[in-house]
Amino acid sequence: MIEIIKFYLEMGLEHVLDPNGYDHVLFFAALVLPFALKRMLQAVYLASVFTIAHCISLALSAFDVATVNPALIEFLIPLSILLLLLMNVKNALRRTVAATGVLAYGSTALFGLIHGFGFSNYFKILMAGQENKATALLGFAAGIELAQLVVLSVVMLASALFISIFKIQRPRWVLVFSVLLSLVTIPLAYSSFMALLDAL
Repeated sequence: MIEIIKFYLEMGLEHVLDPNGYDHVLFFAALVLPFALKRMLQAVYLASVFTIAHCISLALSAFDVATVNPALIEFLIPLSILLLLLMNVKNALRRTVAATGVLAYGSTALFGLIHGFGFSNYFKILMAGQENKATALLGFAAGIELAQLVVLSVVMLASALFISIFKIQRPRWVLVFSVLLSLVTIPLAYSSFMALLDAL
């Protein structure tokens, strides 16, 4: 049992931190970018909601409860990142802090479900010969959460350091960095949209 948890924990870490699959890093950078260090706990709560929703969609797939068109999900993932960045830009222009109410948790959960389904087909193949699927999911969830905390900490600390050194106001920092992240995400959205059209 320990070996199963360890295996899937490492997989969860790699799933988030894999340089070839940087959509997770983009999403979490966008998610926590507006948060100051003093609001780190609120950012951690949002990250945990994402993890739970992510694992729910993996469980639905692993137990053959639900399946989703892979091409559609591959498009929805960068779209969810762009929507989050758009919210960051809107809040920065209005000079308002990041929300942590029902809408914020609900949208984060929805994005978690989408990102989970994006990995579900590969995860389902891995789980095909696994008798204790619940243990595997637990290990994977722990790996995702640990990796997300790493990304969260790095982004929040780097933002605080940058703001402190260059004496830039947080709304301006959020605005500029959100635009930069959008420039990385737009090509992903475009290529996945074209793939979706080909798959229809």
